[in-house]
Amino acid sequence: MKKLKFLVAVVLLVSINLSQAQKIKPAKVKKVMKTVADWQIDHYRDAFSSKEPHHPLDWTNAALYVGMVKWAKMAEDTKYYDWLKKIGDKHKWKLYRYKYFGDDQAVGQMYLDLYRKYRDEKMIKPTKEQFDFILLHPAKTSLQWNTPYCLDRWSWCDALFMAPPVWAKLYNITGDRKYLDFMMSEYKATTDFLFDKKENLYYRDESYMAKLDNGTKIFWSRGNGWVFAGLSNIMNELNPESEEYRYFLGIYKNMAKKLVEIQTPQGHWAMSLLGQEFYPTPETSGTSFYIYGLAWGINQGILDVETYEPSVKKGWNALVSHVTKDGMLGYVQPIGAAPGKAWPNKSEVYGTGAFLSAGTEVYKMYKGK
Repeated sequence: MKKLKFLVAVVLLVSINLSQAQKIKPAKVKKVMKTVADWQIDHYRDAFSSKEPHHPLDWTNAALYVGMVKWAKMAEDTKYYDWLKKIGDKHKWKLYRYKYFGDDQAVGQMYLDLYRKYRDEKMIKPTKEQFDFILLHPAKTSLQWNTPYCLDRWSWCDALFMAPPVWAKLYNITGDRKYLDFMMSEYKATTDFLFDKKENLYYRDESYMAKLDNGTKIFWSRGNGWVFAGLSNIMNELNPESEEYRYFLGIYKNMAKKLVEIQTPQGHWAMSLLGQEFYPTPETSGTSFYIYGLAWGINQGILDVETYEPSVKKGWNALVSHVTKDGMLGYVQPIGAAPGKAWPNKSEVYGTGAFLSAGTEVYKMYKGK
């Protein structure tokens, strides 16, 4: 029996090493991205984490659109832009339910990106009007969790992916600093509150600061993935010579250094980032966001290729190994706020969005090689 277990372990180790050693070819990256994008469009209204399909303007789908826009730019097929545009037209380019709630602003990222392509004022008008109202009536509530109206500000780390890039894009498009100034003020407040300077990771919200999981601090993988990908999306909108860009760059570099240190041998990141021995199950949404952010940094000349490319390569090969023949990305953790479980036959729209974001930067990395 011991000999059999040893042989099984050897086979698994060899298969993992072979997978990680596979060369990444741009054509294959593009092919798997198309398969995943097409599958998701076909299954767009399927329910995964919930009994009913997510509302088209919900944060779950907004994260999908962020990746789908990036894919549309490289797809050489207008059907992806057409699909996104129909969603905006159907909902009159309005943000989702609550005026101050960061998650409900996330769909604005897609609207503003489509505005840049089509230059149709109706695509940007509702977002601009809502943000102008917020500027005139800013929330004064606490960032402490479960206090009254704490969700009117970015009191949870996921929000740093959802809302700040919309403010940054609006600043870039209009040239009006009031959008940038508001974003910077609120982002700094959240970071000062939720960022652990020792670990260079974000707590999901205040309620996790005093908790331990198997003796380790709880840093949720997808939660930090939201932040890390959001940093790239924000910096894309800023002048690299600006003070604001340098602020985000500092956070980004600290997180990137930490992330490569805690990546698992299999290539993914554990659902509890500091507790991989307790969470061996792969998780593809957080991993996709990390691969996106790291590959983006290499492409921007921010991260050293020799140091960071092995992590991107290992992570991308791990992600692709969890894509079914039909194009479903498996092992996406369901909706949550903390480390949990994931399954090979369970997906989610935000996982697909993260995968498509990752693919665009991985493609750029290897296109010239």
